This record gives sequence, structure tokens and C-alpha cells, in this order.
Amino acid sequence: MAAIQDGPAPDAIPLETRFLRLLKSALLNDIYIENEVRFLYLFSTFAGGGRFDDDVFRNIAARMPDWVGAVREARKEGRIWWRVNMADAQGKPAVMDFRNVCEFSHTMIGRKRVDNIEACLDAIRADAIPGDLAETGVWRGGAAIFMKGYLETYAMGDRKVWVADSFEGLPVPSLPQDNDHDFSAAKAPILAIGLDEVMENFRRYDLLDDGVKFLKGWFKDTLHAAPIKELALLRLDGDLYESTMDALQALYAKVVPGGFVIVDDYGDFEPCRRAIDEFRATHAIRDPIVPVDWTGVYWRKTD
Repeated sequence: MAAIQDGPAPDAIPLETRFLRLLKSALLNDIYIENEVRFLYLFSTFAGGGRFDDDVFRNIAARMPDWVGAVREARKEGRIWWRVNMADAQGKPAVMDFRNVCEFSHTMIGRKRVDNIEACLDAIRADAIPGDLAETGVWRGGAAIFMKGYLETYAMGDRKVWVADSFEGLPVPSLPQDNDHDFSAAKAPILAIGLDEVMENFRRYDLLDDGVKFLKGWFKDTLHAAPIKELALLRLDGDLYESTMDALQALYAKVVPGGFVIVDDYGDFEPCRRAIDEFRATHAIRDPIVPVDWTGVYWRKTD
């Protein structure tokens, strides 16, 4: 009989690595990804007036492997998966968007961008770069939860994780640069996650303690006054020009040399990209922008 080759034995993988892999899978909801596809099937069936098949619902991976595979692939890069091509009430082809009822992960950024956070933190730890970690725009808190989990895993508890968000969704656009990009609570309720829910998510991972600091409110009102001294990592996920520029103006100077700036929406949102490019030009920032995936980028600050 041929020997079974299953890869390295679990005890050959460092416990820290195994824990962080599991944490990623939980935050991305990879463990229960079939449940998200079940809801996608359920709502698309009802919306299209089709017949609900309880066997399909129970055995979704076997009965609809293409859907499950597509969602799994999209989850790697945080791509859209909750739209279904179907007929509308008049029988005409339409694209139905079920995001507000089907997305249950604790982060939408995808595995590659979570891996990027880990790689930046590895460099910070290896090079002894001082400073706290901050994310501006946190949704359900998943990326910040991973940051905190990393600090706990490697006994870096002297650093804080700053969690900044309105906890009311994105603001209604007030600048011309954000025209046609209204993702406020009335337009995108899935993005309006309250502070209590985010705190509860930290608590469920047993990662809520005094090392996590929440900054509630619009960035223009909270970030300049925040008692942040130094940052080793600044992760920007504000989508809009205004939110991105507010965060940069308040916090970029606090990123220490050797620290990292991660931008979640650079490739996908023109207003965010415009804010980044304008800020870098104004401040003569020449550190190269490195792509993470189709939308995320980062750079390491040299001075």
C-alpha cells in the first residue's frame, strides 16, 4: 500500500501559526461558508419565484458546488459574491444584490489582505518597530480583531489596537470628490455596524481588554484628538476621499519609520485612491506602493 501524503504533521507547524490560521478562518467565516451560500440560495429562490428545495438547502456543497466554489474563491480576495443573475418580476434579466441578507463574516477584506496584515506585523516584530496599531473604518471589527490576536499570540501586549469608526456607517458624501459614492446607512445598511456589536465580536474571540481602544465618531472629530503617540501600523479602510484624507492628516505623522500604511480601497474606489495620491504628492512620499490584491495596497514608511 502506498504511503499517505497529507503534508506536514500538525505538530511540525508552530502553534502560533496554527492559531492565527484558525483565527483567519473564523473571521472570514471560511469554516461555515456553506451557510452564506444557503442564504444566497434561499433569498434568490424566493425573489425569483422559484421552488425551494430543502435537499439543496441541506446539501448545498454537493448540490451547488459551483456556487460554493465561487464564494470560496471570492473570499480569498474580498471580492463581490452576493449578486445573482436572474429574472426580475417582469421576466427580464436582472442582477439581484443580496448582500444585506447574506454576508455574515466578521471581515470582508479577504484572506490575502488578512495575510498582508500578518506579514506587516511579522516585520514589525522582527525589526522591533515601536508603536501601536490602528484601523480607521472597521465594519464588524475583523481586521482589528486579527491585529489584537496577533499581539496576544506573540506576547506583544504593551501595544494598543485603536479601533476608529463612526459605528453608524459611512458619512453622506459632503465633498465633490465623493460624488456618486453614497454608502451611508440609508443606502448600505450592511455597513452600519454599531459599537456594541463590534465590542461583542472582540469579546467572542476573548480579545476584548484594556489594550483595545475604541474611537467612536466621524474621523474629522475623533482622530486629531486621539491620544495616540506612535503607530507601527496604520490601516485605512474609509472608502471615501474625505474619510481617507481625514485619517491621513491626523495619523500619518504618527507612523514611525519602518512602520506600515495599508490602504484597503486603493484599487477599487477612485475617491480613496485620489486622496492617497494627493496626500503622497503633497508630502513628497516616495516609498513605493505595493499591491496586495485587486484593491488593497501598502507601503513601508522610510522617514
